[in-house]
Amino acid sequence: MNIARWTHGVLLLALLGALPAHADEGRPGKGLSEIPDPELNLMRGRYTVNGSSVAWFGVTMISQWTSGTQAATSALTLGMDFRGGGAPKVSFTPSVTVTAADAPLPVSTGRSIDASGLQNVAGLTQSIQVAGDGNVAGNTTHLIVREGDAPAPAAQGQQLASVQQGGVSAVAQLDGNNAKVQLQIEGVGAVQQWIRSGSVGQSIALGSDGQTVSNRMQIDLVRQSLASNVPLSQNVAQAMTLVRGVGMGPGQ
Repeated sequence: MNIARWTHGVLLLALLGALPAHADEGRPGKGLSEIPDPELNLMRGRYTVNGSSVAWFGVTMISQWTSGTQAATSALTLGMDFRGGGAPKVSFTPSVTVTAADAPLPVSTGRSIDASGLQNVAGLTQSIQVAGDGNVAGNTTHLIVREGDAPAPAAQGQQLASVQQGGVSAVAQLDGNNAKVQLQIEGVGAVQQWIRSGSVGQSIALGSDGQTVSNRMQIDLVRQSLASNVPLSQNVAQAMTLVRGVGMGPGQ
């Protein structure tokens, strides 16, 4: 496992509310080196490389579902701006749509899917469960870590968008420190994406035929150099304080 890739991974978990931050008190290393897995298992550092701090953290989730003449979309954008110091500025924009919801729902009998166990999984979770024929389903997650300017601060919008028509429901929600998007068709299945403390995930559960479903998630981290008199651990801890507990695990 590459040290640079691992550092980005622990930074993300720190932002999602992992264990308290610890600054690296040792001398900086020279170049990249590979660390064996047994040694990584003993490490609890939550830090960035070369004196950088998180200036902006953002998540975009889009879930889409097409079932015959029906179509449903649930999406959200979540941004956290740490450049002002103190409590970061949070922005959240949800969006949901359902079209042709009055069309007949698919008939599925004698099929069952259980994804309740995913609630106990930490880290990154991607799940697809299908009980049917002719379905197309996919989960995609991108993590982008870059240096440079953060997006312009956005205004805080509404924290819930939902619509329900003819057995089809779409929800995009920020509930306290939990963020999720969810699509459900009664008797057919559920599609979800979530972000919570120490975990992000995508789940697709289908119990019918001819469904087309996709989950797309993009996580952005923008880093900026720290001033020499600002402890790195303080900046990471501030990020963790806000994001601790973000997201919801899948539920039926």
